Amino acid sequence: MEFTMREGGFSTEFAYGKLDISGNEEYGFRPYQLLVSSVAVCSGGVLRKVLEKMRLSFEDIKLTADVERNPDVADRIEKIHLHFIIKAEDLDEGKVKKALELTRKNCSMVQSVIGSIDVTESFEII
Repeated sequence: MEFTMREGGFSTEFAYGKLDISGNEEYGFRPYQLLVSSVAVCSGGVLRKVLEKMRLSFEDIKLTADVERNPDVADRIEKIHLHFIIKAEDLDEGKVKKALELTRKNCSMVQSVIGSIDVTESFEII
């Protein structure tokens, strides 16, 4: 990856398009937003694949990410809590718990931050 400095931040080009990154939201995505988004969306994508491999039917997955930052240590991300909202009929909670364990083990972004950021998960079936 190559990043080019510009007014207020940096930018890079990917096959999908241009990504603007800045500590100021007026100029682009903030780095912490990208980090949290990477952890959240990686987890959501892996969960989807795991549920499909387990042959568990679901209609939709939404997720929220709550972030705790430490203002005393460079506003460091200390914790990310992911809450999965799974739309499905007759989905066994025990199987979803197992799917989340597999998701944690197989999400490269979660595995990349283990030891420095506490990542927790919860879910609800609607």
